[in-house]
Amino acid sequence: MDNIRNFCIIAHIDHGKSTLADRLLQATGSVSDRDYKDQLLDDMELERERGITIKSHAIQMNYSLEGKNYVLNLIDTPGHVDFSYEVSRSIAACEGALLIVDATQGVQAQTISNVFLAMEHDLEIIPVMNKMDLDAAMPEEVKDQIIELIGCKEEDIIPASGKTGYGVDKILEAIVKKVPAPKGDPNAPLQALIFDSVFNSYRGIEAYFKIVNGTIRKGDQVKFMATKKAYNADEIGVLKLKQEPRKELRAGDVGYIISGIKTAREVKVGDTITHVEKPCDKAIEGFEYVKPMVFAGIYPVDADDYEDLREAMEKLQLNDASLTFEPESSAALGFGFRCGFLGLLHMEIIQERLDREFDMDVITTVPNVSYKVYTTKGEGFDVHNPSGLPEVTQIDYIEEPYIRAQIISK
Repeated sequence: MDNIRNFCIIAHIDHGKSTLADRLLQATGSVSDRDYKDQLLDDMELERERGITIKSHAIQMNYSLEGKNYVLNLIDTPGHVDFSYEVSRSIAACEGALLIVDATQGVQAQTISNVFLAMEHDLEIIPVMNKMDLDAAMPEEVKDQIIELIGCKEEDIIPASGKTGYGVDKILEAIVKKVPAPKGDPNAPLQALIFDSVFNSYRGIEAYFKIVNGTIRKGDQVKFMATKKAYNADEIGVLKLKQEPRKELRAGDVGYIISGIKTAREVKVGDTITHVEKPCDKAIEGFEYVKPMVFAGIYPVDADDYEDLREAMEKLQLNDASLTFEPESSAALGFGFRCGFLGLLHMEIIQERLDREFDMDVITTVPNVSYKVYTTKGEGFDVHNPSGLPEVTQIDYIEEPYIRAQIISK
């Protein structure tokens, strides 16, 4: 465990996280020249098209420093606010974070919110000033902004360039020296946090986890604490460029488990995996569930596709746990789902993914928020749609959602 380092990369959108992740993979020899392509971890067609990271991506690298071999588990995260839930899940599985700040832009909105997320989880933060090769770089001003934000020393900030590879060796050295090794007891009952999952049509659901305590071996009988269902660990392994099976994973390791689960509802991100015979006392804490900000109805164009749409939504929710949905019906559109999203871009991406990945033709209603309506009889209920409002004579008062916001300007 002393030689394991789990870290994520956090930054504002377009500050060069994925490019720097590419350089780290090349510097550690984790990818061959033949397999290499730009934005290597952004493997979704949509991500490459738009040049943004939508999903967190985990990958293991091997690195040697001063004669010692280290295992570095990197989780690359999105920068856009609509995918901040992906960031919170990645942070829950790490002990350290690389904070990337664009030397031409300085500290921006998501830089601040992601740093606060990392600080809440007591992560060791390594500040990196990226894009130093550009003429428009403002190193002195940006250094001052970083120091003001996280209270580090000037010499702690690593100047780098994701494009040229400058400073990558210093970043790898800082990860080994500054990020703490995971704490945990390999001999304790198994306790592993599921931080992501994907659906594979041939092998069922693959859950990605980080082991906090205990050891898991191939063939073990495990159970998921939220659903209380038991499974066989048919295959376990680590996440390199491709999945690599292993016979055993111990505390501190990040890996995947395949146990032939076919039903999407049975795997919940944030759940704890433990052994059936010697279970742990309690589930892992500190994992927050998502709070949707924008709501819209999604209906199939053809009413007969309703069940197919439900199945597609469940599979999509596996891969994007910030999507929430519940059945609803409309007089005009028939049966569909009322979905909760983190923002308008998130809504657009979900719509696009339903079309591309599941071949679903859908109609999306105008996005809105929920209102709480209180009647003269003292009853209260949520209204998602103007047609759900009771008669005016029965309404006592209506509450609409507000947010408490902190605006930081510069």
